[in-house]
Amino acid sequence: MQTIRRGLLAKPFRASIAALLCASLGTFSATAQAQTKTIKLGHPQSATSAFHAGSEAFAAEVERLSKGSMKVQLFPGGTLGGEREMVEAVQLGTLEVVVTSTGPVGNFVPETLITDIPFLFRDYEHARKTLDGPIGQEILSKFPAKGMVGLAWAENGFRHVTNSKRAVNSPDDLKGLKLRTMENPIHMLAFRTLGAQPTPMAFPEVFGALQQGTVDGQENPIPVIVSSKFGQVQKNLTLTGHVYSPALFITSTAYFGSLSAEQKKVLQDAAAVGATAMRRKVNEIENKGIDDLKAQGVTVVSNVDKAKFQAALAPAYADYAKRFGAEAIDRIKAVK
Repeated sequence: MQTIRRGLLAKPFRASIAALLCASLGTFSATAQAQTKTIKLGHPQSATSAFHAGSEAFAAEVERLSKGSMKVQLFPGGTLGGEREMVEAVQLGTLEVVVTSTGPVGNFVPETLITDIPFLFRDYEHARKTLDGPIGQEILSKFPAKGMVGLAWAENGFRHVTNSKRAVNSPDDLKGLKLRTMENPIHMLAFRTLGAQPTPMAFPEVFGALQQGTVDGQENPIPVIVSSKFGQVQKNLTLTGHVYSPALFITSTAYFGSLSAEQKKVLQDAAAVGATAMRRKVNEIENKGIDDLKAQGVTVVSNVDKAKFQAALAPAYADYAKRFGAEAIDRIKAVK
């Protein structure tokens, strides 16, 4: 009789245990899912760009360092809007992270604009050392007052001019050309001073504007020119290297403030890894990008007399000195 009772009780007992286990696992799964933070990251460039390489490295490092409790969802190609729109979204707290060039950031944090002065940086080593050092960190310290946190300086590269009209061998050749620029007063002043017609435009609109002839040309680093396929609609490239263009990983103070100290460190460390990956990708693309553009039929002017461009920019330099202070500019030039 006792045996029969055990048999009769065994099935309901096993069923109730199984139900309890399923309920517990379901609760655990829901709790784990609720605890996983999803970070949306937007950037303006294609999935083959240095921006995307840096964003992917950032995403992988966030997941690794957080042991999967934080995940990054990538939105490349301006799918969340132009750079300015995404910076505004981060400032408002509706987007967690943006990877952007400094162009539009100057409208929010004016101190960043000093990096856009033409021919300020000698080479990549000079630019990277400046931004990774005290000067770069001082600029990042201005971000929280504007509702943002600069996680790391990354890289867009040295900017060059392309156009569909003529080869640019000297400053005079720029006169009258309608060039797409970022919405950046430092860049726009430089091109106005050189006689061009700067036309600010969100990056996702640029290819179509070049294709339709709305603008004659644009200026960007080689990695951007290559990944955006501008060689299909631009047949003249001049390696002016007129501006070093940094990039930034930026989050909002509201979002950053909601994180634990450990999670904040995850974002900062991952941004540093992403920035390194971007710089590596810039180097990689530049090493072969010019040859790729030549193969597409782009005429390349490589021997540029930069002293002529600098001389032509004298009125703009006077304005920059008033705006930023000659001492601040000289401090950057003095970095070795």
